[in-house]
Amino acid sequence: MKIEKINASMSVSDQILPDDITRLKADGVEILVCNRPDGESAEQPSYDEIKTAAEKLGIDAYAIPFEPGKLSDAQLEEFHQLLASCKKIHAYCRSGARSKVIFERANTLPKSAAPTGANNRAFDVVIVGAGSAGIATAASLRKRNKSVTIAVIDPSDDHYYQPGWTMVGGGVFDVKSTHRMTKDVIPSGVQWLQAAVTGFTPNDNNVSLDDGGTVSYQQLVIAPGLELNWAGIEGLEETLGKNGVTSNYRYDLAPYTWELVQNLKQGKAIFTQPPMPIKCAGAPQKALYLSASEWLSSNRLKDIDIEFYNAGGVLFGVQEYVPALMSYIEKYRAQLKLSHTLMKVDGNTKTAWFKQVDGDGQERIVETKFDFLHVCPPQRAPQFIRECELSDAAGWLDVDPATLQHKQYPNIWGAGDVMNTGNAKTMAAARKQAPVVAQNIANVFASNQSRVAYDGYGSCPLTVERGKIVLAEFTYGGKLAPSFPAWLNNGTKPTKFAWILKANILPAIYWHAMLKGREWMASPM
Repeated sequence: MKIEKINASMSVSDQILPDDITRLKADGVEILVCNRPDGESAEQPSYDEIKTAAEKLGIDAYAIPFEPGKLSDAQLEEFHQLLASCKKIHAYCRSGARSKVIFERANTLPKSAAPTGANNRAFDVVIVGAGSAGIATAASLRKRNKSVTIAVIDPSDDHYYQPGWTMVGGGVFDVKSTHRMTKDVIPSGVQWLQAAVTGFTPNDNNVSLDDGGTVSYQQLVIAPGLELNWAGIEGLEETLGKNGVTSNYRYDLAPYTWELVQNLKQGKAIFTQPPMPIKCAGAPQKALYLSASEWLSSNRLKDIDIEFYNAGGVLFGVQEYVPALMSYIEKYRAQLKLSHTLMKVDGNTKTAWFKQVDGDGQERIVETKFDFLHVCPPQRAPQFIRECELSDAAGWLDVDPATLQHKQYPNIWGAGDVMNTGNAKTMAAARKQAPVVAQNIANVFASNQSRVAYDGYGSCPLTVERGKIVLAEFTYGGKLAPSFPAWLNNGTKPTKFAWILKANILPAIYWHAMLKGREWMASPM
């Protein structure tokens, strides 16, 4: 028997004998597949002989025999379903060639073809969410331990690089560059279950799905992101994408932002920011700066009035960056209206209503007209998180801010925007969190009691004009945490270097490093 290892969970060989099963068992093989029809040669042991020997040692055996060049679609699908089990498989035929062929062809089938309705599926690690944090955690964990079985649960066919949408709205990126199919970003060796999570039974280590199935786990990572509550603003859903109302917080609307920016010649442009927490707290004002930069360069700013309605009491949460940002508010002649929360929009009459709270806590409704309205919607944890026992009183996943381990259930972890940690909800935060969670889970499987910690790092590249960015970087408590020396990038001032980083480098790092388990400047200490 000559074994050829294809990957960590797949090997092939020429014809095996019953005595070879012991070696396969020692190698961790859980499933044995025969791709050779009985009777091809006189000395060939029958499949039944092999199956009997395998089952005595606890190995499941399957017969998917085919003649060279005569592999059927049904056989291909059957083998694909075995691959979806995430168990260690060994396949054999006369020389191993047919087994390689069926593996290679089955491995190209869409991962969504894997069954999602079966009950009693079990994995070492289950990750809820195939967004940035979920995929990065899966990739980082595979980097540390290729023997663990991992499943990622997410219903969406689409995966997005959301930090790019600000640049789309500013006419810098093509929106298509921010999109991939989910099946194409799932790490090798990880199974994608295309379903929606409906609930958890943490005492039984089970996740419930909308197809009626359940998935069990040893370790669970919850990383579904947050929910954009468009319905939280009266009339908004009815007018999004028309009547001059747009948002860079949606893939299909960011191009409309740029269309409106190009077409607006005069009038009033309004930008809004809801109460915290939101993902990328700087994004609402990034839209303002890039729009104003275009209007300034095209000599239209003198005819456009800009207003920024911010539900918060400050322009930006880390004081050290405010002077630079205020200089651009003044440069673009924008009126800064703090403690104003968007409550209602009427696109037909181009009217917006805001709740204003004064210094004494008194509320009043402010009505204003607009020609251009960029909205950042209120945001919250997904409903299945808000309504489960794993959340805190505000509905966010309740975890330790350092280890990212759930406060009540030690085999549950969080990553990304869904947590109640005090960091900024940014892509940079997820990039730092994923290796922490992966390392801590790897330590659990290695019976290592030590834990690494996340320091609250977040980054917000504030695009104050086309070609310059204020690169805000900070940890818990708003402590500045610059990644680069001051001579290269002074983080409290706008620099061309930060623009190059945002426009040319970070997208490549996202697609080819973060989602691949390559932890450049993100590996935990």
